Amino acid sequence: MTARSAKAATLRPVRRPSTARKPRGGRTPGGLRGLHTRLKRAWDRPLTAYYLILGGSLLITVLGLVMVYSASQIKALQSGLAPTYFFRKQLLAAVLGGGLLLAASRMKVRLHRGLAYPLLAVSVFLMCLVQIPGIGVAVNGNQNWISLGGPFQMQPSEFAKLALVLWGADLLARKQDKRLLVQWKHLLVPLIPVAFLLLGLIMLGGDMGTAIILTAILFGLLWLAGAPTRLFVGVLGAATLIGALLIKTSANRMSRLACIGATDPGPGDQCWQAVHGIYALASGGFFGSGLGASMEKWGELPEPHTDFIFAITGEELGLAGTLSVLALFAALGYAGIRVAGRTEDPFVRYAAGGVTTWITAQAVINIGAVLGLLPIAGVPLPLFSYGGSALLPTMFAIGLLIAFARDEPAARAALAMRQPVFGRRQAGVRWKTMRRRVKKRPSGER
Repeated sequence: MTARSAKAATLRPVRRPSTARKPRGGRTPGGLRGLHTRLKRAWDRPLTAYYLILGGSLLITVLGLVMVYSASQIKALQSGLAPTYFFRKQLLAAVLGGGLLLAASRMKVRLHRGLAYPLLAVSVFLMCLVQIPGIGVAVNGNQNWISLGGPFQMQPSEFAKLALVLWGADLLARKQDKRLLVQWKHLLVPLIPVAFLLLGLIMLGGDMGTAIILTAILFGLLWLAGAPTRLFVGVLGAATLIGALLIKTSANRMSRLACIGATDPGPGDQCWQAVHGIYALASGGFFGSGLGASMEKWGELPEPHTDFIFAITGEELGLAGTLSVLALFAALGYAGIRVAGRTEDPFVRYAAGGVTTWITAQAVINIGAVLGLLPIAGVPLPLFSYGGSALLPTMFAIGLLIAFARDEPAARAALAMRQPVFGRRQAGVRWKTMRRRVKKRPSGER
């Protein structure tokens, strides 16, 4: 071997064996399997629930404002009001609700627990005021409103939902810390009597829809507390019996029950609202008739901006719009269940589960009534329908979920890593600035 060949041999790069693990079967990861792996990894990140709750709730609220503006213009003109009347009131409520959401998301858990008893007491007091003649206001046959002066009214029963969630979560958490939930009497008392007090005050005004939501929250809390099957079935049977009795003794509720799946208005047009809701959905097609182009809101469909706003959404935005709304509520419900399932704090678990039960149950009841699968209960679509009394406590409840999602240890660590500390140098990090670096001059030099 010559000197030149020996030198070339020493300069020749040495190929090292690859240390990368080959996938099984000799195939590189990609395609659907690789996409599934990446999606699963992203879905399991610590901040997934936080972003789903924040983004989903904001998207529902913004889309709800758009649909309230579109669905309420004709109703406002028929009432002799400006076309933007209902939209401006809803926008004001959304701004106030955004402040409540931000405040609730920044509050500590102990402060949330401290609000439980005052909020419950205020809710009971206001619902008692509703029944006093001259103070309570009847709307659509239900006396469950209080006039605040001018065009503003408040429905205290909406705040009772939030009060039951916070108070019930605090009560069950304290009993769990003392290991008292293994006894039936501690599961039932005082949770059931207080819930029945709220239900009784609501039913005095005739609002059975809100009473159904409150009952769903109660069952959600009992389920999370690990109530035995016999106890759960017993309470459910008693609630079903009472509900059937209340429906049987009211001709209006019986007519609503008879309109399930109706395709004809029937005698006396008793199913007019249910049938025209189906008409609105059917005429929307896949992509709708266009924003603002609904025909049913021209006096054919009652309450197009409140209870039946989902029908107007289907008519103007089509199947794509309604499926988008359903997907947003499904994401919000999944995120709430994830927060409740991953926490070690019993209060956070009960409160997150109660809020999730409240929002999902109300959405299912509203959408089910519009689709003709459930009786019309007169409850709004959360964060979507017109109504400040319903929007304010719901946005505060969303703020609760955001605070709980941020409070997870992994989420706190992830958020801390994403927040740079300005004004001081971090180890291993050099911050680029617009200021030119000036060399230090020796002493005595000008």
